[in-house]
Amino acid sequence: MKLLRYGPKGAEKPGLLDADGQIRDLSAIIPDITGSTLDPESLAQLAVLDPKSLPLVEGSPRYGVPVGSVGKFLAIGLNFADHAKEAGLEPPPEPIFFTKAISCLNGPNDEVMLPKEAVKGDWEVELGVVIGKRARYVEQTEALDYVAGYLLVNDVSERAFQKELGSQWDKGKGCDTFGPVGPWLVTADEVGDCQDLAMWLDLNGKRMQTGNTQTMIFGVAELIAYMSRFVTLEPGDILTTGTPPGVGEGQKPDKIFLKPGDVMTLGIQKLGQQRQTVVAWSKDGVA
Repeated sequence: MKLLRYGPKGAEKPGLLDADGQIRDLSAIIPDITGSTLDPESLAQLAVLDPKSLPLVEGSPRYGVPVGSVGKFLAIGLNFADHAKEAGLEPPPEPIFFTKAISCLNGPNDEVMLPKEAVKGDWEVELGVVIGKRARYVEQTEALDYVAGYLLVNDVSERAFQKELGSQWDKGKGCDTFGPVGPWLVTADEVGDCQDLAMWLDLNGKRMQTGNTQTMIFGVAELIAYMSRFVTLEPGDILTTGTPPGVGEGQKPDKIFLKPGDVMTLGIQKLGQQRQTVVAWSKDGVA
């Protein structure tokens, strides 16, 4: 099942994607797609609906973030063995995690705005995990039972803010628009093995990242178990799990960083695609 939210920013409606790739409106069934509608019982009730019985959404509306009222947007750094090699770094002995500001969440095809004085904007295609029930001190063998579904994330970063302004990665990770998510949340049963998903990202039509979740240093189950020792994971929280090689900072011989007018296109097997145009900073933000 593919769940989504569509419509103007701040006024998104809940929907699902039918077998023909058309949006069906869920507004008469649930008020929104949030943590309260992502528990196993609620998902089971949605799964038995006949999509053809739901109103068809005409046209091509904007896709919003597939989950509303996200409580936490957590992220893992340096979690792909081939990305660590690209960066010339040893794989970390334990997961490195940080937070992305909730305010950076963005629709999958919305514009990405470089922050004021940005000089090293970068891209990272990542597998996002959406929590479906409260997770605290979870055993790794049971961790995937806490997953409602998966989605595509672009962990947009500003490397100068991230690495040259002290030791707090969050500075370069939570800027406005730096969290494109979606286009939809694919329930765990439909995804199957989350540790065998192909990933890719193009910049201006040129392939930059090619990878697979097989090369994660710490798999999804281990990450959930590990993080639940330090942070209580709540339904609707998003955990994004690291990126394969090919980021702009890792390009050779010359690094490549984002500039206004660039177009990022990215996807993960079974989870759909995103497309973002990069724009310059504006005091009024982006529409």
